[in-house]
Amino acid sequence: MPYRLVAHRVRTSCPLPCRVRGRAGVLLVMTGLSLSGCMAGPSPLSSSSVVVPASWSASAHSAAGDIDKPVTSLTNWWRRFDDAKLVSLIDMALQANTSVSQARGALAQSRALWDVQSAGLFPGLNIKASAQRNRVQGGDTSNTFNAGFDASWEPDVFGGVRAGIAASKADALASAASLGDVQVSIAAEVAVDYIQLRGGQAREAIARSNLASQIETLQLTQWRRDAGLLTALEVEQARSLVEQTRAQIPLLQTASALAEHSLAVLTHHAPADLHDWLAACQGCPVPLAVADLVLAFPLDTLRQRPDVRAAESRVSAAAARVSVADAARFPNFALSGTLGLSASTLGGLGNGASLVAGLLGSAAMPLFDAGMTRAQVRAQQAALVQTEAAYDAVVLAALKDVEDNLVTLQNDRNRLQSLLQGNDASQNALQLALQRYQSGLIDFQVVLDTQRAAFTMQDSVLSACTSLGADHVRLYKALGGGWDTQDISRLTTVDAAGPSRP
Repeated sequence: MPYRLVAHRVRTSCPLPCRVRGRAGVLLVMTGLSLSGCMAGPSPLSSSSVVVPASWSASAHSAAGDIDKPVTSLTNWWRRFDDAKLVSLIDMALQANTSVSQARGALAQSRALWDVQSAGLFPGLNIKASAQRNRVQGGDTSNTFNAGFDASWEPDVFGGVRAGIAASKADALASAASLGDVQVSIAAEVAVDYIQLRGGQAREAIARSNLASQIETLQLTQWRRDAGLLTALEVEQARSLVEQTRAQIPLLQTASALAEHSLAVLTHHAPADLHDWLAACQGCPVPLAVADLVLAFPLDTLRQRPDVRAAESRVSAAAARVSVADAARFPNFALSGTLGLSASTLGGLGNGASLVAGLLGSAAMPLFDAGMTRAQVRAQQAALVQTEAAYDAVVLAALKDVEDNLVTLQNDRNRLQSLLQGNDASQNALQLALQRYQSGLIDFQVVLDTQRAAFTMQDSVLSACTSLGADHVRLYKALGGGWDTQDISRLTTVDAAGPSRP
């Protein structure tokens, strides 16, 4: 099956350069960047640039005529394996996996905190009521009843509140991308475990088939020894081969059981709960993906990866917190007011009560704090430097991840082709060895060696098929496939004042 690797450039209204300079105007993967256009980046950030290659290293082997083909959609890449049980397992994991549930909870928390920050732009209004009884020594007692409203508001003159909202929004975007990163990882882990399970079951079937054949050979050898045609040496050699093959089966059974247990836990089941369900397809082939993957260029791939988006959002949040700390060095203004009724009796509040109103404006500014506010600014700037470095590390790791998996996939595909040809040759050699042995042209040792080689080659072919299927999964993961971008899209379309409230 031919494998075609094609680099594809997504056309946008404002092409981005391949060299990202300091994130001043454009960060490599803008969380707030729509796929149909460009928007201004965050305030200028000091950071080293990251050079993004124009194409993947393996793209040199792609066909020139395929360059205009659309990029393969990787949202539900597991359907490309055409395995219903694999699709069911991944769907279950994405709904019920504990790590996914935790990430959803973190996203809900970050959205709530965004609401908390957004509320700081608006006045606060409280309703109040009080009752007081006074008695003067030697005199009469008096009662006072009050009811009314208090209002307070701190104008965001220097942008500290708005910067805090921007930081909370960036945190929410990072949480949404982190949820996507968990989904990508869980889907890939389920697929790899399932492919290894099917590969282990297929290898076990081959081992049992070869064991049965070798037991027949051992029986034949014993008969020929009894007839005086062979010695005990050939019998023991045949028995040794039988036991070597038999010893492989428990190892393969253990690997399959561990894969089953992992799949159960990933889908929020007890370790042994899926055994019968998975065993219902005993003997199913090892899943292999369709080999027509068309890749996007590196810059577009990085936009798709949720871990890169999350890292970029953390940089934006850190930059906003620098502004929050800087705004604390300037005056703080506050307005408060009171409007209410006062009466000497409770019933008087509704008739004949006195109207009480008041308005207070205040301003405060740090005069001496031993350098605390400036130190807080420096601390946030240092945190920004750390997030920028972490962002660079994520981008470089993402590029390496894709390149590594492209090379691995291509070489494993070539390896499988050679093993398939070698397997055909080993089966032919086994048939010839058996025919010549029966004709008395070769000794029994040649038959044993040929049987051993044939079994080893069959096992290698199945191992290579399993590795190739897992390679496809890891490449899909490296490309950022398998997550729903709906949360990111919803958050980026919300007004900057905060998410919509019910």
